[in-house]
Amino acid sequence: MIPAKNQTLKINSHPQSLRLVERLVEDVSQIYNLNEDCYGNMLIAVTEAVNNAIFHGNQNNPEKLIKIGFEVNDGQLVFSVTDEGPGFDFQSLPDPTDPNNVDKLNGRGVFLMSSLSDSIKFDNNGSKVSIGFKYHA
Repeated sequence: MIPAKNQTLKINSHPQSLRLVERLVEDVSQIYNLNEDCYGNMLIAVTEAVNNAIFHGNQNNPEKLIKIGFEVNDGQLVFSVTDEGPGFDFQSLPDPTDPNNVDKLNGRGVFLMSSLSDSIKFDNNGSKVSIGFKYHA
């Protein structure tokens, strides 16, 4: 798969579909000659967004789709992940670094995505997230 400057991939809400997402990120990394750190950050952030879409957004329903978009926009490589769920309140997530939350098994995904990317934006009540990574041509 060769990512154009604008591309959309649709996958089923199944964990096995993650390999298609991993391949997309790998292709983008190779085409834009990204270093290992940027590739690693991008891979973790984007797969975390897709995992959230599968498990939280689409509630593990393999009949529901996830749309992964890719575009080059204002010096950034931007991935968007949209699920068919109702969304969530992304402005009131618990802080995973708070001592009361450190031992919890969930609740680190959005923190990871925002820590590893250069920009993050939620739309459609949280059912769409756009994650940007700075790119220098």
